[in-house]
Amino acid sequence: MANEEYEIYKDKIEEMIGEIGKAVVGKRREIKLLLTALLTGGHVLIEDVPGTGKTTLASAVAAAFGLSFKRAQFTPDLMASDITGFNIYNRQKETFVFTEGLVMCNILLADEINRASPKTQSALLEAMEEGQVTVDGVSYTLPEPFTVIATQNPAGFVGTYPLPEAQLDRFSVRLTLGYPTKAEEERILADRRGVNPLSSVRCVSNAEELSSMKKLISEIKTDELIYSYIVDLTSQTRKRDEISLGASPRASLIVMRMAQATAFMNGRNYVVPEDVAEVFVPSVSHRIVLHREARSAGVTSESILFDILKNTEIPYGKQ
Repeated sequence: MANEEYEIYKDKIEEMIGEIGKAVVGKRREIKLLLTALLTGGHVLIEDVPGTGKTTLASAVAAAFGLSFKRAQFTPDLMASDITGFNIYNRQKETFVFTEGLVMCNILLADEINRASPKTQSALLEAMEEGQVTVDGVSYTLPEPFTVIATQNPAGFVGTYPLPEAQLDRFSVRLTLGYPTKAEEERILADRRGVNPLSSVRCVSNAEELSSMKKLISEIKTDELIYSYIVDLTSQTRKRDEISLGASPRASLIVMRMAQATAFMNGRNYVVPEDVAEVFVPSVSHRIVLHREARSAGVTSESILFDILKNTEIPYGKQ
């Protein structure tokens, strides 16, 4: 596909960002990263304190794409079968009938995922990785596309269960929205005077167009030097003294796919090092585990990854 034709989709992405921005003020970078993950078929983890717009962001994305959307409030009494579905006996038909769970949708908002028990959290693993659920030995395919947007309160909040590393590794990206600026918060107040901002978000795409874009992204050209650059970055996380668990090969794969999607969103049919740098930190920060001593000293995953970016040689630098 000619590079000029990618410009058409660049304009479409900008239109989507604009629509979502009607409901989520001042978070262009976070909106773009969420769309990047969605375009790669990945899942998103949004970690922040309550009231910063996590749920609104997920709802606005579903509205802009015209996708089916369900919300699961992960309370301690939520059961795994509520997520995956279950079989119930039908007396009239004298047989068991499958009742669909919450995962049977295009976008599932797993709200406050770390308030539910680990067993319920793990019910999402098969759905996130395989695009299916298995109930009583029978597999059921999920709708295409399927994306989990999970929100969680910071660790240490009352009644939270930390997500295990195996589950964190299934999320393509972790975002933090943060508090708005004074001007942004004033705009939020003005926009919400008796009006739900989600009602102003127009549907500007659909599942078919999303599938077309995902196919194009898989064809984005990626040079061998880019592969080497990605591996150099992720392998450094396995050598740092502050890190007890480095990024896995899955992290390298996700960074590559996210970089391809970033190139696509920027109107190009090839990946450049800047695409990799843009997605490296949010794609890897939740996949590494720091030593206790490093955490006690105030070191963060993000600060280490930025340092790795700064000190890793960039391809084509001499050219």
